[in-house]
Amino acid sequence: MTSLKLSVQIAWVHLVTKPKQTLIAMLGVTFGIGMFIAMVSMMTGLNDLTESLAMTSSPDIRIYHDVTTERKSIAEELNLNGITKVHHQKPKNESLKVRGAVKIAEQIRKHPLVKGASVLLNSQVFYNYGPVQLNGTIAGVDILEEDKLFDLKSKMKEGQIENLITNQDGILMGTGLAKKLSVRTGDRVVITTPQGFTKTLKIVGLFQMGIGAVDNVKSYANLGMVQTILEKEKSYITDVNVKLYDFKQAKAVAPEFQQAFGYKSEDWETANATMLLGVIIRNILTYSVAITLLIVAGFGIYNILSITIHNKMKDIAILKAMGFAGKDVKQIFMVQSLVIGFFGSLLGLLIGFVLSLLISRAPFDGGDFLSIEYLPVNFSSTYYMIGIVFGIVTTALAGYLPSRKAANIDPIEILRG
Repeated sequence: MTSLKLSVQIAWVHLVTKPKQTLIAMLGVTFGIGMFIAMVSMMTGLNDLTESLAMTSSPDIRIYHDVTTERKSIAEELNLNGITKVHHQKPKNESLKVRGAVKIAEQIRKHPLVKGASVLLNSQVFYNYGPVQLNGTIAGVDILEEDKLFDLKSKMKEGQIENLITNQDGILMGTGLAKKLSVRTGDRVVITTPQGFTKTLKIVGLFQMGIGAVDNVKSYANLGMVQTILEKEKSYITDVNVKLYDFKQAKAVAPEFQQAFGYKSEDWETANATMLLGVIIRNILTYSVAITLLIVAGFGIYNILSITIHNKMKDIAILKAMGFAGKDVKQIFMVQSLVIGFFGSLLGLLIGFVLSLLISRAPFDGGDFLSIEYLPVNFSSTYYMIGIVFGIVTTALAGYLPSRKAANIDPIEILRG
């Protein structure tokens, strides 16, 4: 068997004597890798943005009184199912109140995995400003505890969260909602509850979570104020929101809280199941298209190497007549495919990076749904490693079959022909 050095020299001669074929094969890999990097970087960037925005506006775990849980009828409790059947059972008038919510929050804060816990009273309201009336929500909170969970200070566009403490009749309003009402900090807005209670509140600050579903409908007020407008007692609280140091542990910790306190404990994955399904589907589509590009590039290399071998039949026959074994010939063409794959992949990584950089700087208007100025792009090195490995492996596989064909050529038949 000849030395690897000699095989590389012969392979190099084959590559440079047919520069057009070599360039076309290399560009096939380059295009495949470049598009793979650009697509994966953009799609995973969008997925990361969606997840991060969802996590900044929703708790890792939400503890509440779930009145929708199935309950037994009196007939079922008395084991009368064999005699009596109950149809169209009317729902029970149950309170949404979480009893001892403040104490529950205090106990949860002692948990080693918990970053913070905040009590909340949420209600649907109508915002009235002149002739404009919009449907929305108002959340009664301890604003300092809420800040520990969602870092509200960094999301304030006007005013400060402390303004809510010094103004009992104040609210912090989402920027989208303020825009629809044509109001700003310092203006007063009238809110009306579904029960018909009306209250005039002063806007003491504007926040922006970055998600239209939140910024276009939500406001924060003092817990006592929301209890007053809902005409509830001071202990009336409907939710306990929890943030963990690691949000990925929410699914495991939530059942522990549900068992300990007897209330529904919902983790963020369950609450955002539809969003997560969309992320999974987008990832499947992205990787399917990107991998298809690389496979198509591999077929291109296979065709080019097959043509090269056909054109080099006499050269191969001469090499074998000079004492080159079939393994030596196979090695020569495998070296060619690996060289094409390696340099094509490197150029593809560079082009993919440039495309990703251009995408990340392209202006983007998220409208009322997302508050972003540019498309998010993920520059993780993992995708670049996957790209170059997949590119080299694909070209190696594409070069194997033609190289095996070259190794099995009978030099006598070729020379006689």
